[in-house]
Amino acid sequence: MIYRLMNLNDVPTIVDIEREVFTAPWSEEAFRNELTHNLFAKYMVMEHEEAVIGYGGMWLIIDEAHVTNIAIREPYQGRGYGRSLLREMMKTARFLGARRMTLEVRVTNERAQSLYRKMGFAPSGVRPNYYSDNLEDALIMWAELGPEYTEETETASAAEEGET
Repeated sequence: MIYRLMNLNDVPTIVDIEREVFTAPWSEEAFRNELTHNLFAKYMVMEHEEAVIGYGGMWLIIDEAHVTNIAIREPYQGRGYGRSLLREMMKTARFLGARRMTLEVRVTNERAQSLYRKMGFAPSGVRPNYYSDNLEDALIMWAELGPEYTEETETASAAEEGET
């Protein structure tokens, strides 16, 4: 697996992934703005056999990282690629000075919530009517990145849940 920074040439592929995965996908213009105008934004792509199969984005503000989006192409879901991408994002955030990471997830998306819990995220609140497509609530989750985020953090969380 190869991880690299997203660039403007990746945007059409990323928009395709957005449409594949999300009911309210971001537009091409939104990604172009993130890459060219948002100084807080950090986006990476995940390549497998020279094809972009996923991406993740976050905003880094002082010592906190806020995940804006993370997605894996449908044929590659359920194979551990989402976990791998999130692990890389957490390592990158920590390297860039973040001590904590947060994200929002649909309250009905139990699959994603399970992954986030395994990666050390814990629920901390709800954003009512957060998603514009159906006004579904979002669960807010936070993870401490610690002095050095490592794979052991993830393994310990999974062991606590009996999932190793």
